[in-house]
Amino acid sequence: MRRAVVWLGTALLSVTPAAAQVMPEHLNDYPTEARTDYVFGCMAANGQNREVLRKCACSIDVIASILPYEKYVEAETVLALQQGTGEQLAMYKTAVVSQTMVAELRRAQAEAEILCF
Repeated sequence: MRRAVVWLGTALLSVTPAAAQVMPEHLNDYPTEARTDYVFGCMAANGQNREVLRKCACSIDVIASILPYEKYVEAETVLALQQGTGEQLAMYKTAVVSQTMVAELRRAQAEAEILCF
C-alpha cells in the first residue's frame, strides 16, 4: 500500500506544467461569461437554490465537453434568429445547416440533462 502511495506521489510530481495545462485549456474553451450566462438562465428556469446551481454548472460542463465553443455560439445564434419573424429570418428555420447546428446543441443538452439532473 505504501509503495502505491509513493508511486502515485512520484507520478503526480513528474507531470510537467506544460502537460498539465494542455487538458484544461481543451476542456475549458468556454469563456466564464458564457458559462455564467448559461447557469443564470438554467437557474431561472429550474429554481434558485444551491442544488440547482450545482446541476446547472454540471450541465454547462457536460455541454462544453461535447460541443466546442464555436459550435455552441453558432447554434445559440441560430436559435435566436429562429425566434424572429419575416422572410429573411425564415431560412434559419428551414435550412438543413441551421437544423443540424441546433440538433447538435439539443443532443448535448439532452446528455447534460441525463447526467446532471
